[in-house]
Amino acid sequence: MITGGVAAVIYGDPRFTRDIDIILKLERKDVARFASAFDTETFYVPPVEAMTREASRLRYGHFNVIHKASALRADVYLLDKTPLHEWGFARRRTFPLESTRISVAPPEYVVVRKLEYFKKSGSERHLRDIAMMVRLSGDQIDLEEIGAWVSRQGLEAEWEAARTFDPDR
Repeated sequence: MITGGVAAVIYGDPRFTRDIDIILKLERKDVARFASAFDTETFYVPPVEAMTREASRLRYGHFNVIHKASALRADVYLLDKTPLHEWGFARRRTFPLESTRISVAPPEYVVVRKLEYFKKSGSERHLRDIAMMVRLSGDQIDLEEIGAWVSRQGLEAEWEAARTFDPDR
C-alpha cells in the first residue's frame, strides 16, 4: 500500500516528494519472485539475500528499489505485526489509476504516522500535510479513529500541534 508523502498528496494538497513509501506484505518465500519482477538494467534491486534478511525481521524491515535513469526511489517498508500497521493495511483503499488500481493507506493511518514522524523529526512538513488532508478530505477522515490512535501511541501534543497548524502562514 502507498503511504507517506504520496498518500498525503492523494488525500491533501499536491507537493513535491522525493520518493514513494510503500508498505509491502512480503514473506521470505516470495522475495526471489519479487526481485525478478524488476529488470535489473532499469532498476536497482537489493540482493535477494539482503531482502530475505529484511523480510525475516519482526519489525522495521526495509529496503529501496531505485529507477536507475531517474534516481526515483521506492522506500519499501515491510508490514510488521504492530497493531497500527495491521489496522492500516487491513483498511487500505483502492483507487483507479489508468488501467490498474493502486492501494493507498487510509487517511487516518497516514495522519497517525505523520504525527509519529513529526514527533521524531520536528519537521513542520508533516503538520502541513495533515492540515491539508483534513482541509481537503475531512469528510473522508474519521477524526474519532485518529483520536483513539493518538491516545494509544502517546501523540496528544503532536495531534494538538497538527490541529492548530495553519498551512497558509
